[in-house]
Amino acid sequence: MKILVPVKRVIDYNVKPRVKADGSGVDLANVKMSMNPFDEIAVEEAIRLKEAGKAEEIIAVSIGPAKAQETLRTALAMGADRAILVETDDAVEPLAVAKILKAIAAEEEPGLVMLGKQAIDDDSNQTGQMLAALMGRPQGTFANTVEVDGDSVTVKREVDGGLQTVKLTLPAIVTTDLRLNEPRYASLPNIMKAKKKPLETKSPADYGVDTALRLTTTNVSEPPVRQAGEKVEDVDALVAKIKALGIA
Repeated sequence: MKILVPVKRVIDYNVKPRVKADGSGVDLANVKMSMNPFDEIAVEEAIRLKEAGKAEEIIAVSIGPAKAQETLRTALAMGADRAILVETDDAVEPLAVAKILKAIAAEEEPGLVMLGKQAIDDDSNQTGQMLAALMGRPQGTFANTVEVDGDSVTVKREVDGGLQTVKLTLPAIVTTDLRLNEPRYASLPNIMKAKKKPLETKSPADYGVDTALRLTTTNVSEPPVRQAGEKVEDVDALVAKIKALGIA
């Protein structure tokens, strides 16, 4: 079985984003970039499935600028076998990403497409669900546990009420949540080996996908500064304060 793992290049989660002076977006100049953390979890889970003998090949895919090759090389260093970069300097919305992934999946015929539940830059949480709908495949989102058994995969999902377990017939789409695993660090020998692993470069046009934006960002601004808290002497004072504020 092949596993297709889409990964996205985003601002490193340790970096505080800066808004452009004109409010048109987030300033990416001279900012450290890295693999989306949820996608990193997806790569790790794919590697574990391969190590367990459940998969034979892992293909990492990224859609973005030429510098996204660095993100793909990270996935290759972790343990992916080969990579595909769909190169574009334009912003790509989740629907276009899903359409490109559908076209790649049609060529590669993976048994499992495993991707992060969302990207930490736009928090859309849409690509996996859109891909499943476009491909007509079963989906297991917000995966806490993934177990492949023959021609099916059992996914334990994190939902508002706790955990939900679903059994999907392969091929299927799975999106990974935070508690699925802890990604490994790539060793220096594997980083060197990753430089020799195949990385194919394509364009959205190669897959016949129009990446024209359907959404327009009108303004981006910093969140309001959080007001300082206030200490109270006891519960009665707290209740009185809440009532005074009209909260309860």
